Amino acid sequence: MGVVERTWTWLATGAHWSGADGVWHRLSEHLYLTVVCLAISCAIALPVAVVLGHVGRGGALAVNLSNAGRAVPTFAVLVLLLLSPLGTYGSWPTIIALVLFAIPPMLTNAYVGMREVDRDVVEAARGMGMTGRQLIGRVELPLAFPLIMTGVRTAAVQVVATTTIAALAGGGGLGRIITAGFRLTDTAQVVAGALLVAVLALLVEGVFVLLKRLLDPGRRRRLSDV
Repeated sequence: MGVVERTWTWLATGAHWSGADGVWHRLSEHLYLTVVCLAISCAIALPVAVVLGHVGRGGALAVNLSNAGRAVPTFAVLVLLLLSPLGTYGSWPTIIALVLFAIPPMLTNAYVGMREVDRDVVEAARGMGMTGRQLIGRVELPLAFPLIMTGVRTAAVQVVATTTIAALAGGGGLGRIITAGFRLTDTAQVVAGALLVAVLALLVEGVFVLLKRLLDPGRRRRLSDV
């Protein structure tokens, strides 16, 4: 049989989906790492970007510093964290490495989105007596929302794909299927694991595209006007 047939056979074998090393368990680990990393990244990057974008100061420095972090390989950061005292804290080295990887696209897109809001609209809202908090909540955030969500979606897909490196450090996730395949010299298992990661990334992409459409304040306002 060819690689395609053997990969399909591997995926169609029920024993590969159950147990501690099965697909469902590894998928749950992968999703856990992804959700935790995204939640922490959003809690750090979005408030900073929104505030800096609103005041218009310090944003360029923050964006440049976060983008500089992209030049550092995530796996190298993970190895350094594993060699540090944090290496004894379970999944936290992986989570921290992935958070550092996810922050740049979130921070950059959110800041740019806030700064690209039409200044005439902002000044008009300020002239109506809106406070800074009201400007952010009622004017700037709704207009910047599409670009903010694009940054979150980009980070989510990147984290899903990069979480596979957790397996190289003994962590969980779908990457364990790939590393086990390499260890067993089972090409079908390696391809199956990679295919599962790719499908999950595409599903996450689709979910965030749908969320962007459903939660977009501008779209809801347009629908209410019809």
